[in-house]
Amino acid sequence: MAEWGTLFATLKDGLLRRKFAAVPLATTATLLILAFSIVQHLPGGERFVTGLGVVKASLPLDVSLLRTPLSLYVPALDLPVWGALAQVFLVFGVAEIVLGRRLTLVVAYACTLAGTLFARVGVMIGPEHLFGFPRWVAHVRDTGPSAAVVALAVVVAFRCRAWWTAGAVLLAMVVEAVLLPNLAGLEHVVAGLTAVLIACSVEVFGDFWPRVLGGVRAAASVAAEAGRRTVLAPR
Repeated sequence: MAEWGTLFATLKDGLLRRKFAAVPLATTATLLILAFSIVQHLPGGERFVTGLGVVKASLPLDVSLLRTPLSLYVPALDLPVWGALAQVFLVFGVAEIVLGRRLTLVVAYACTLAGTLFARVGVMIGPEHLFGFPRWVAHVRDTGPSAAVVALAVVVAFRCRAWWTAGAVLLAMVVEAVLLPNLAGLEHVVAGLTAVLIACSVEVFGDFWPRVLGGVRAAASVAAEAGRRTVLAPR
């Protein structure tokens, strides 16, 4: 576990400096999952949660896209919520410290959306194709934070150069999809692969756009200063 050294050092530094203030996103996500779990078990609560954050492949695409951000926080009805709460707080917290809040949100939502779109395509092409699904899968509730958790674990491992850990997470998702071929298992694989693409893009282009924007701001400042001097110069 020597490859975890960078991860532990980063976490220790962040937690010592800011303690729980270092993970507001993880705390908010955990509380949202807890709130949705409580509400959906109240009378009329399941209908409310369904209209707000439940995604199915049978829904119109625009409705699915609108619900996808909140679908990440809607736990599955048949799984213990405490496991989801622990996973989200731990993995989102680690990602928030290591990756930053903005990249954590981008990875979580992009990979969740990738899984949601994969389900729609799978139903569309049908079970006669390798990655196709029977029509009844279109009515399966497609919610929960598991795809985001897998994706964040992969990107954090890439950032910390924990290659064996990243490989182990991806291999575990592939084995899950082979042994338990269902929608969730394949979505986890899709989320993991999407996370690899994001991690590689960040490695290659991570500081490119900040440099470009910094250059644009600097050029704008120079131009504004030159314009001010031109106006104030004696004629």
